[in-house]
Amino acid sequence: MSKCVLVTGGAGYIGSHTVLALLENGNEVIVIDNFSNSSPKSIDGIERICGKRPTLIQADVRDSLALESAFTNHDIAAVFHFAGLKSVEESVQNPELYYDENIGAALNVIDQMRIADVKTLIFSSSATVYEPSEAPPYAEDSLTGPKNPYGQTKLLIEQILTDLAGMNPEWRIGLLRYFNPVGAHSSGSIGEAPSGEPNNLMPLLMQVGVGKVEKLSIFGNDYETPDGTCVRDFIHVVDLARGHIAALRFLENANGAHIWNLGTGVGTSVMELIQRVESATGMTIPTEVVSRRQGDSPIALANPSKAFNDLNWRPEYSIENMCIDHWNWQCLHPDGY
Repeated sequence: MSKCVLVTGGAGYIGSHTVLALLENGNEVIVIDNFSNSSPKSIDGIERICGKRPTLIQADVRDSLALESAFTNHDIAAVFHFAGLKSVEESVQNPELYYDENIGAALNVIDQMRIADVKTLIFSSSATVYEPSEAPPYAEDSLTGPKNPYGQTKLLIEQILTDLAGMNPEWRIGLLRYFNPVGAHSSGSIGEAPSGEPNNLMPLLMQVGVGKVEKLSIFGNDYETPDGTCVRDFIHVVDLARGHIAALRFLENANGAHIWNLGTGVGTSVMELIQRVESATGMTIPTEVVSRRQGDSPIALANPSKAFNDLNWRPEYSIENMCIDHWNWQCLHPDGY
């Protein structure tokens, strides 16, 4: 019998692609989401792609009764925890909100898992946990030191989960540090639909492409990089989802807490990405160079060899695929879901 997986925040960008991957893997899936930064229409998109639909619970993950009900009514074997706030800029402006929501949600998930005797958890972490002054590429044992409250909440939750696994050896925990997820499912049925103006580079580029945003602001072109703009490690969201399935398989035979970088190890500069998007869309992207953004690293790259070796996982999609699939999604859904 296939294992049932509870996915918090499963209607969001990365969550929805991972729910699809789980369903295609033969798992039964329960999604809990409050739709604060997602849409129930993503669940319809998942069903259009694979002909299966996850069970959907509309609730906040900090709602203990809703979580308890999910564990009581379903034979859950593992939890994927995506739910949380994710804007670096917003976290700087409103840090207490981020500490309250992100850490509160994680603690409630852990508490309800403990009550239900479910001991397998995969946590959606971030490359923002690394100390920006560390020389790239970042390995899992590179120095950590987040420079914003969002990254701090990710690192604190990692620490809580590592301590939990250290004290309770029966727990099986995967801490997945994402680099820069982009792209969308090739069908265009699910993708990234940020509320308001997006903060991340690729969705901003796409919204300039469809005319929703006038021009792209490039935050500094005087970094010590080949073309002066920041270099990032972009990974297709479908490859990222595949990494979660690989982590779940690994944890079937491994106790304790395990950290993996999910990235490609290949850097693409802001200017290079603009050129790739222009090539994929046939459009010219208007740009404007503005002052550097505080806290931006010149280069942020993953060393993904641990995930390659432990998980038998490798990214399959090129930067061209990422641009084409993201553009396809944006054209089909110019206003999101």
